[in-house]
Amino acid sequence: MANHQEPKIITGNALPTLGKAVTRRLSMHRGMNVGLVDARVERFNDGEIFVEVFENVRGEDMFILQSTSNPANDNLMELLIMSDALRRSSAARITAVVPYFGYARQDRRTKARTPITAKLVANMMVSAGIERVLTMDLHAAQIQGFFDIPVDNLYASPVFALDVKHKFKGKLENVTVVSPDVGGVARARELATRIGCSLAIVDKRREKAGEIAEMTVIGDVTGQTCIIIDDIVDTAGTLCKAAETLMQAGAKEVHAYITHGVLSGPAIERVTTSVMKSLVITDSIEPTEATKAAENIRIVPTAPIFAQAILNIWHGTSVSSLFDPETLEPIYDGMYS
Repeated sequence: MANHQEPKIITGNALPTLGKAVTRRLSMHRGMNVGLVDARVERFNDGEIFVEVFENVRGEDMFILQSTSNPANDNLMELLIMSDALRRSSAARITAVVPYFGYARQDRRTKARTPITAKLVANMMVSAGIERVLTMDLHAAQIQGFFDIPVDNLYASPVFALDVKHKFKGKLENVTVVSPDVGGVARARELATRIGCSLAIVDKRREKAGEIAEMTVIGDVTGQTCIIIDDIVDTAGTLCKAAETLMQAGAKEVHAYITHGVLSGPAIERVTTSVMKSLVITDSIEPTEATKAAENIRIVPTAPIFAQAILNIWHGTSVSSLFDPETLEPIYDGMYS
């Protein structure tokens, strides 16, 4: 018979550090040694991915921890092949824990004859045997509707709120939360409400795709500590320009809280030489050595919230309860006491 004493976690090559951190948290909660399922995820000489699971998973509640970040295609295929291996090994249920859901920016047709790749990826995941998805800060909330299976979308803003209250303790009356575009106002408003601060918007006008002609600050940021909130930072060009615009508008200093640190191309150099005091990201994407070495980039751990969400799913209890500060604060008590 299967052993149902704890959930079973398996990881690919995308998030080795977060995988170990989540199992440590689960061990703390369960009072037992919860480790990663023994498996190998390898590549043949021609690049084909091969997965072999060395433990019995028959009848087990399996959680695959894997972001589909760079290299997106390899990590996505690892996720699909791991799911297929578990399904053919008679796992009772397969949940994909995808902290960063790649291809989420392709959630609609912006031009004629273009794909909706986020929907394609959703179809592939369901076809591979995945029965539930746990993710964080989807680029577009409607992507949940692309799946015909349950999707739990965690939010980083409650964790960011704890961090802001800790780092800016006694100074919150001079803090303004800033949305870097009109589309992100809801996310910025939620954080502003949680920490009791004012809200501003950076409105940008484009003359052609990929080039920002002008940025305008909507709201008074004079003498304020501005906190830019967003879900993805990729090349950091728009983020750094928004920080410069806020400083020109009279801001005292600028910080940024971004959930997914893609940080591709010249992003690290741009951030380290920008006017931003700090960029705070989560570990939903495995940080590179350059990211960890950058003096003004700080990483907030997500292992506590993901471990608790996995336990809640395993127990069949509420995941949305983690959005409540009274529930979340004890989970992060060691960091934000």
